[in-house]
Amino acid sequence: MKSITQIQLPRASFACLLTLTIFLRLLLSTTTSLNRLIFHLVSLNGVILLTCACCLALSLFLYLSRRRRPVLLVDYACFKPDFDRKCSYEVCEYLVRRSRRFTTVSEEFMRRIYLKSGLGDEAYAPPFIFQTDYEAKLKSAVQEAQEGMFSAVDSLLQTTMIDPSQIDIVITTCGMFSPTPSLSSMIVNRYHLKPNVQTFNLSGMGCSSGVMSIDMAAKLLSRDRRIRYALVVVTESISLNWYFGENRSMLVTNCIFRVGTAAALVTNDPTRRSTAKMELLTSLRSHHGADDASYKAAFQEEDADGNMGISLTKDLIRVATEGLRVHIHSLAPRVLPLTQLFSCAYSILSSKLSRGETKEKVPDFTTAFDHMCIHTGGKAVIEQVGKVMRLGGEVTEPARMTLHRFGNTSSSLVFYELAYFEAKGRVKKGDKMWMLAFGTGFKVCSLVWKALRDSRREAENPWNDCIHRYPLKAW
Repeated sequence: MKSITQIQLPRASFACLLTLTIFLRLLLSTTTSLNRLIFHLVSLNGVILLTCACCLALSLFLYLSRRRRPVLLVDYACFKPDFDRKCSYEVCEYLVRRSRRFTTVSEEFMRRIYLKSGLGDEAYAPPFIFQTDYEAKLKSAVQEAQEGMFSAVDSLLQTTMIDPSQIDIVITTCGMFSPTPSLSSMIVNRYHLKPNVQTFNLSGMGCSSGVMSIDMAAKLLSRDRRIRYALVVVTESISLNWYFGENRSMLVTNCIFRVGTAAALVTNDPTRRSTAKMELLTSLRSHHGADDASYKAAFQEEDADGNMGISLTKDLIRVATEGLRVHIHSLAPRVLPLTQLFSCAYSILSSKLSRGETKEKVPDFTTAFDHMCIHTGGKAVIEQVGKVMRLGGEVTEPARMTLHRFGNTSSSLVFYELAYFEAKGRVKKGDKMWMLAFGTGFKVCSLVWKALRDSRREAENPWNDCIHRYPLKAW
């Protein structure tokens, strides 16, 4: 056990403690009458009064300097490829047959997966898909990355009217493509950012990296008041990760992953509150990689013939379910109202006393959030999340429609979902929104936002040309 002299108190706490001690001494040394106390304070030695004033001033200064500054989402932008990049079922079938890289059995397997995947005919594919040479090269991957990143950042800078020289942090994330120079260096070079800009390049984190990068930006912004703006760019590369083998667990990725990129501008400047869209209330990340099944649920490896691919095992849904259960138990105390917390505590106690005969109650997260951006990893994933959390079709609608229109865009998927809410005009000032994403490893990540203004249809919203058709009656 540490002695009192070994305990290190924060400076603000020490100043407050000193001030409190002095005032307690004054209270004990005089009568309880308010008038007498005031008279006693006035008649005190000037040194004591000056000490009290300094302690109060120091306490106030340290409190204000160490107070957590708000983390605001100024705006975001989603990349929307050209019309001729749409990858319909017909285009997919044409590619498979013309490439002559798949057996008839594999072709039939991919056909079945695609038809029940929940994807529509308007999701986008990378440029190499539409070329005669179906073997993607490094040039194709760089082209895919730059098209998405530069388009999204251009749109974001134009909307926010932020000069690139004001950007203090750049965070880029791409799970499957990590070139040299890095993607963050491409951003610095393209927009001529200042020499002291801090850059971070995240890779290998899967679909959760978009949410994780916002969490990282928020932590960096809260630690240094000299930093004002963080640019977060989230993308994925399909070009070099198209699988041309016969392993069924790897063929699934060809059927569900599509092109997508988003850019977001985050700040800790309170003066931007009037123009910002949302304020970050809390974030949570949980990692389940210590468990072998979770670690290998989505795994990059070579097949028996040496073809590289991402294996999505049959255990993926179970792993995601277990990870989600652990995650929401940690998130619930932070976001749920007291009535829900008491109800859940009672159900847990009942389950313990009945030795499992009574099942624990699943918290009703619709009481905490007005909107939910659920991970759009695939039709089975969305359905399982809805089942575990007992969510109705109206809650999972944005996720299902985003999957249909854009496919699984990996790390950027929650931003396309957010754009769906805004295109529909559903977000009102004060609403709380939950972003939930899963990632390889296996990770579950959450962001909780509070809307600072009503949503409105914007010119750069990727849903503008088709929002009138959604939601679809059958999915």
